[in-house]
Amino acid sequence: MSLRFVLTCIVCPPLAVVNKGCGTILLVAIATLFGWIPGVLLALALGDG
Repeated sequence: MSLRFVLTCIVCPPLAVVNKGCGTILLVAIATLFGWIPGVLLALALGDG
C-alpha cells in the first residue's frame, strides 16, 4: 500500500478507488455519506488490494 494511495483515501475516499469500477466507487461514496471514517476504511479495504 503506497503512501499516495493512503493519502488519497484520507482526502477523498471515492477518488482512491476510481480504478476499481463504478460499483466500488458508488459503494465507497455511500459509505462516505454516512461518515468520513467509514468511507476511508472501506476505501482502504477495497482499494489497493
